[in-house]
Amino acid sequence: MSDFSEELIRSKTEDDKEESCVFSGTGMSFPWLQKHIGTVETGGKKEKDFAQTTSACLGFIQEALLKHQWQQAADYMHSYFQILEDSDSHKRQAAPEIIWKLGSEILFYHPKSSVETFNTFADRMKNIGVMNYLKISLQHALYLLHHGMLEDANRNLSFHCTYIPHLLYPFILQLLDYREVVHEDDYAYNTASQNMFDHSWKTSVNLRALIQTPGVWDPFVKSYVEMLEFYGDQDGAREVLTNYAYDEKFPSNPNAHIYLYNFLKREKAPREKLISVLKILYQIVPSHKLMLEFHRLLRKSEKEDHHKLGLEVLFGVLDFAGCTKNITAWKYLAKYLRQTLMGNHLAWVQEEWKTRKNWWPSFHFSSFWAKSDWKEDKALACEKALVAGILLGKGCRYFRFISKQDDQVLRKKIKQIKKSVKKHSVVNPGL
Repeated sequence: MSDFSEELIRSKTEDDKEESCVFSGTGMSFPWLQKHIGTVETGGKKEKDFAQTTSACLGFIQEALLKHQWQQAADYMHSYFQILEDSDSHKRQAAPEIIWKLGSEILFYHPKSSVETFNTFADRMKNIGVMNYLKISLQHALYLLHHGMLEDANRNLSFHCTYIPHLLYPFILQLLDYREVVHEDDYAYNTASQNMFDHSWKTSVNLRALIQTPGVWDPFVKSYVEMLEFYGDQDGAREVLTNYAYDEKFPSNPNAHIYLYNFLKREKAPREKLISVLKILYQIVPSHKLMLEFHRLLRKSEKEDHHKLGLEVLFGVLDFAGCTKNITAWKYLAKYLRQTLMGNHLAWVQEEWKTRKNWWPSFHFSSFWAKSDWKEDKALACEKALVAGILLGKGCRYFRFISKQDDQVLRKKIKQIKKSVKKHSVVNPGL
């Protein structure tokens, strides 16, 4: 994993440097990063250059994370460590939390990362600042729980229990006990496991009280709902998830809507109900992988406003750099553009295109991307060429390049693309 893991693992206490806390987990949206970008105060050229460098580096890391370019993000971290030497005391104090967030995010998703690397990084970070000790300990335990390392998570929390609020610690241990039974006994109804389940069920009222307190309780909510479903309390599980997603006292949390959607899907809820849940998720994370499923639901709806939203959703997904290579999204858009135009809804296409016509051509349809896409994925290039031709006409560089390619396998496909563009192109002065 290059030298990045070594850099993260290395203790900074030797030089009295700081680092620290918190875990984002979604891999998609990082509003806390945006808050730090561009808020540089300067006090002389040296300080100004230093601040601009760290601010720019933070921006590059954010972009790499959004594109899921984990190695590139790791490489940029080398430069960002200099924030620990910032002359601004406020920035130095804030740096540990940002470094923990960035480092844990990268280590969580990097393909060459390991539990051992994450453990070492977390242990080092716990010793940097007392204020961040509890947060890192809890998140470290949840990371171990996520990887099925129940004994290690339990041991981690037991070791740090003096730092954990008395109201929270029993709930966490209960969650671990429940998980341990689930994994070891595979829901078998033997005497030992049944006794433990009975104990867990009797004390589950405490978990319910915990997750009714405003906050982000994802691991506890998931496990509590799993417990309720195991005992056949579908109504209770639905109530918990609905409150977690819609209660205004709770912070906006995309996972809450994802959990509710997956539950309703398992229950085979009506399409309208599924659409209503994903519509909120779309407003929070328009690039989420469930948006393609959302589009399919909208497409099957009998309501015209849902059909219009289905087009908006596809454009919204492809607005994000991390989705530019998603061939399914391009296939859906190519097909849906033709259906929309055949349905005499040119205005829908124009509405979506007018806010993108100044930046999508270079973002998606440049000569560079045409050559690159054709080299890497010819099927993707063909789908994009069809969309490019419809939106920009036969003069589009991307379309021209792909349409000139002589590929025996895709010759018929390219011919169909030319025919579709000729028939459906929406290029006119109104666009």
